Amino acid sequence: MGANFILQSRMDKLGLTQDELAVRLNRALQEITGRPGEMSSRTVRNLLNGSSRRPIGRTCAALERVFGCPVADLGFRAPSSMQHPPEGPVRRRDFIVSTTGTAAGAVPILKQRRSVGMTDVARAATGMNELVEADDRRGGHTSLETAALEGRAKVLELQQRNASERVRRALYALAAEYTTIAAWSCIDLRDLDTAQMHLHESTTYAGLSQDPPTGMRVWVNMAMLAYQRKNGSEQLAAAQAANASRAARRDPFFGSIGRVRLALAHSMLGDSRAAKRSLAAAQESLGKADEDERPRWTAFYGASELNHLAAIILNHNGESAEAEAMAHRSLAQISPEFQRNRGLATCQLALAQLRQGELEQATTTAATVFTIMDGAPLPGRMRTLIGDFHRDLFRLAPSATYARDWADRMRDEWSRA
Repeated sequence: MGANFILQSRMDKLGLTQDELAVRLNRALQEITGRPGEMSSRTVRNLLNGSSRRPIGRTCAALERVFGCPVADLGFRAPSSMQHPPEGPVRRRDFIVSTTGTAAGAVPILKQRRSVGMTDVARAATGMNELVEADDRRGGHTSLETAALEGRAKVLELQQRNASERVRRALYALAAEYTTIAAWSCIDLRDLDTAQMHLHESTTYAGLSQDPPTGMRVWVNMAMLAYQRKNGSEQLAAAQAANASRAARRDPFFGSIGRVRLALAHSMLGDSRAAKRSLAAAQESLGKADEDERPRWTAFYGASELNHLAAIILNHNGESAEAEAMAHRSLAQISPEFQRNRGLATCQLALAQLRQGELEQATTTAATVFTIMDGAPLPGRMRTLIGDFHRDLFRLAPSATYARDWADRMRDEWSRA
């Protein structure tokens, strides 16, 4: 006798523990015979350690139902009454023998759908990561929202199949991630009502997933949505929830994300001291964070993004010189693939220069945003920042040559979008 590594491998692919497999086998027997099964983790342990190389018929029937294949493919020898005919699996009956030896064909059985395992979760996550990368390059756009919702639909379809508790939680986390991508795309486009709807759905899936980073992401997006709506109190509440989340408490990296959202909320509410305290705490937390493996969506956050957010906070606080320094620091650190983030940080730099009276330099800086985006339509948030710059420029220098040149360039870019 020896351990049944084939069965163990099949269990690992489905993310099943011994206790979970016992539950699934008992459920299968209930469906086949109409009576509950009495298998335990000890039964499964005997199947794994080689004590049971030729299980009885009812156990074989349950194994075939759970794994969707003949028991021979699971490393077992079936009883003679369960030997499958030579014409192959297409014509073989779903289940042959019940507890009493009566043919199970007499019991109406629905066709079993293939079980879902962690391999399926990983495959679905690959599609999600591709959407995150598209967002890094271009920012939010309608096709990104559509693709995210299509990805969510496929994940929720997988939830209808047999899966372990671990796999179900992972699938709910993916559903939350896809829905949050759709919401974020709408925030970036400034389609804020649709974003709100998606985030409410995402909150449900995140709760079902019991995954701390996923829950953290939803709260961060809630705070960002409130920021775009200029709802300071709601932004503060969402930032506080993010900061108090399990992810933020356990990992300084997520703690930094939560604290910088608090800083932005305090800044919007006009509390510059609280904003600076939270910003300093965010910087300190990021300095303590290890280079651990984290979800793909977190790749945007690091020293460069923290400095970009610091520039926003300082611009809000009226500290334009400090904001300019932070924007320069951010731009020196942003990786090339984060095209949209580079454009946003450049907008903050231009606004900081404008508010210091460096009007012509600010206009030159703002014009580079169009070069950075390389012909891609500007996301809604970026268009709003450019619009703010345009209004302030013409308020300060309505007849300057560089202002008129800027207006011509902006008109051309806007019509192209």
